[in-house]
Amino acid sequence: MRSLFIATLLLVSMGMGAYAQETKKTFTPKQQEMIDLSNAKWKWMSEKDVDKLDALFHENSMFVHMGGSWGKQPELDVIRTGNIHYKHAEIHDVDVKFAGCAGIVYSRIHLNSVVGGREVRFPFIVTETYVKEDGQWKLATLAFTRTVGE
Repeated sequence: MRSLFIATLLLVSMGMGAYAQETKKTFTPKQQEMIDLSNAKWKWMSEKDVDKLDALFHENSMFVHMGGSWGKQPELDVIRTGNIHYKHAEIHDVDVKFAGCAGIVYSRIHLNSVVGGREVRFPFIVTETYVKEDGQWKLATLAFTRTVGE
């Protein structure tokens, strides 16, 4: 009886693994382009590459953090000086939606960063809104919403 139980448990476990592989999210090429751009942005932020970020950020962009909100130049200054160092974004889930000329990337992440010289790790839902201007995607809004209970 015990052998039958173990065999059944193994079969069910293997079936669940196969199901998990089948339900992996797939994205359209347009959605994948947005995800790739978002991933590049996280990389540039961790590397403090303000030149690439300057080109990506829309002139009228806004950045919404736990401690306040500000525009493009203050965000670049915060990154350049290391007042906030976005060390690594662990991306757990991502989705992309389009509304008119905007592409919106929703990500569930854990952000490892240094804020004011202190190492911190927070769970966030991040909303990135991009607009296409002269054939290039520009980041218009980056908003961090801290999730509760993690």
